[in-house]
Amino acid sequence: MTAQTSVVDPGVRGDDSGFTLQAPEGTSYRVDITEDVFAPDNPLLAGYCEGRRVVAFLGPTVDRLHGERLRHYLNTRLPPGSWSVVTLAGGEDRKTMDSVEEICAQAKLSGLDRRGVMLAVGGGVTCDLVGFAAAIYCRGVRYIKVNTTLVGQVDVGVGVKTGVNALGTKNMLGAYHPAFASINDPAFLRTLPTRQIRCGLGEIAKMAVIKDARLFRALEECPEVFQRTTSTPSWLLAAGAGRRGVEDYVLRTAMELMLEELCPNLREHDLARLVDFGHTFGPVIETASEYRIAHGESVAIDMAISTQLARVLGLIGAEDCARIVQLITALGLPVHDPRTCTPALMERALKASWERRGRRLHLVVPDGIGSAVFLDDLDDIPTAALEEALAALAAHAAGFPDPLVAAG
Repeated sequence: MTAQTSVVDPGVRGDDSGFTLQAPEGTSYRVDITEDVFAPDNPLLAGYCEGRRVVAFLGPTVDRLHGERLRHYLNTRLPPGSWSVVTLAGGEDRKTMDSVEEICAQAKLSGLDRRGVMLAVGGGVTCDLVGFAAAIYCRGVRYIKVNTTLVGQVDVGVGVKTGVNALGTKNMLGAYHPAFASINDPAFLRTLPTRQIRCGLGEIAKMAVIKDARLFRALEECPEVFQRTTSTPSWLLAAGAGRRGVEDYVLRTAMELMLEELCPNLREHDLARLVDFGHTFGPVIETASEYRIAHGESVAIDMAISTQLARVLGLIGAEDCARIVQLITALGLPVHDPRTCTPALMERALKASWERRGRRLHLVVPDGIGSAVFLDDLDDIPTAALEEALAALAAHAAGFPDPLVAAG
């Protein structure tokens, strides 16, 4: 008798408790959405850890807010002596190989073997660090992400990239290492400061601009989503969406859009990626500011620059350009930073991306609300066009009329 093997078609499949991704190249993983992940009667996390040694890593803020409940959960659900918790120093400036070595050393000290699990509880920095450490520890062990920030839940938490900043470049070193499980609990978002919520909204706006005009409109009408109680717009309900509230709609839609975009190109064999919108000028802005500008803020500034460039080059109309820039502002995010948004530094950012992407620029720019195209060559962006776009954003940030809008 011949064994029958079940073959799952590639794609992203959603259900009430999350999403499952099956990439064409064979990688499969799950992103769960659950309520009260650390409640002792919630079996989800314990099920993923069952029968394995677990070392959990979390930053000091997450430890203060959620550490006690995490320890109680592990103590209740896992066998005695099978788990330990390590607190890591936080911050983007600690996203280095030294921190990865520290994680590996702590794992070894805790007796983590090749069947063990590294558990990351935190935002993007913690998950990137632990994911990279898991990719290289004993040549690869399982890791689980419990994403506590909005950026983590809609961006880092749904992808397979891990990495650290090195050689003066953001995320220069890293690996593709899918998490064994990635868990999102929306309750964590209620403990976040406003700045972190806004950074997450920047990543959500990114997906709306390039992929989904309906999500864009929802953000326009509910710019304080996740920050205060917000009613679901009637038109969204009439369209059969948002029945579980606008927060749930925004969160799930952003996750699904990201997963769908990542799925066919999970390991980036094609370097032209729509999800790199906001990630050409942004990494240089972030690094040059010495991380004074947070990641979500650098993404927002990059989106504004790219959008204004598209308008200067005749790829998007004045009205749509103004809507995108205004949405970024309404979300409480910057569109310009005078100390880093200089023509010289932004040209350097273009050159760095061109070199990193195999001598092709692949700059993502919107050509409408919910649609985007690529500018592939450095010659596609004249210096004068970049200077004009930056000047328009400087005027907008200063509260003056946008000269390009006035001209349009």
